Amino acid sequence: MEPRQITEEFSVAPQIAPEDIPAIAAAGFRSIMCNRPDGEEPGQPTEAAVAEAARAAGLEVVSVPFSSATMTEADVTAFRTALDEMPGPMLAYCRTGTRCTMMWSLVNYDTLGPETILRATSAAGYDMSGLMAQLRSRR
Repeated sequence: MEPRQITEEFSVAPQIAPEDIPAIAAAGFRSIMCNRPDGEEPGQPTEAAVAEAARAAGLEVVSVPFSSATMTEADVTAFRTALDEMPGPMLAYCRTGTRCTMMWSLVNYDTLGPETILRATSAAGYDMSGLMAQLRSRR
């Protein structure tokens, strides 16, 4: 498990497992957000197993599972609410971290702007230029 920092308060990671939780807590994270639906891939740890381990370690947990192909406005709202209400720093995870980064970029577009988002996400190893171009074209 290698978190990639987007901001001081928000990092992303590929799929985590219950055995990763002690290292996540030791790294100073205070909350975890799951953005991956259960059963997306064989052998994937369930959100409940990760959440149980996280809560046992004193971390707060929220689940906002979604697929990039079927993302809804309710998913966007739930993600924004989690960012606003959960204690930071937060670690969000999905299959690769890209989905979490994409959603973070989407919900912060109007407040941070595309240049700031591209700097932050590029530094973490994620290319959000296509998403920024789509969002710019909708204005």
